[in-house]
Amino acid sequence: MISFEVDEVLFRTYVFYTAILVLKVLAMAPLTAKQRFAKMVFANPEDAKMNPKSKVKYDDADIERVRRAHLNDLENIPLFIIVCFGYLLTIPNVYIATNLIRLFVASRIIHTIVYAVVVLPQPARGLSWFAGFATTLYMAVQVILSFV
Repeated sequence: MISFEVDEVLFRTYVFYTAILVLKVLAMAPLTAKQRFAKMVFANPEDAKMNPKSKVKYDDADIERVRRAHLNDLENIPLFIIVCFGYLLTIPNVYIATNLIRLFVASRIIHTIVYAVVVLPQPARGLSWFAGFATTLYMAVQVILSFV
């Protein structure tokens, strides 16, 4: 039998911020749709038929920017959710773990804002991405070290 010991407050923090991340990923679909309808550019002919001014286009820069931000979320957020759960099982310092979780969530929200909503020049996007990447990497290393 395996028993898990996780600080209750820290686990509640994890669940709360995981839900925020899930909502953030889900919000990317309407953000993409908003861009498509604003520009009347669609990827499927049947969608473009809704309005005679619509067109089918696969390489609109603004729409692709939102899609890339969404893909970046799909590459980073699930890994964080998994490794963060493992990190909680290492019985980390509650203060440090809480702030790492908050840092990751803030970095992903900022990443989307500077990449797809209010486009800012680099290094804004790179720094926000790196903050989340470094957080996930740190947690993964801590999980591995807990088994050594």
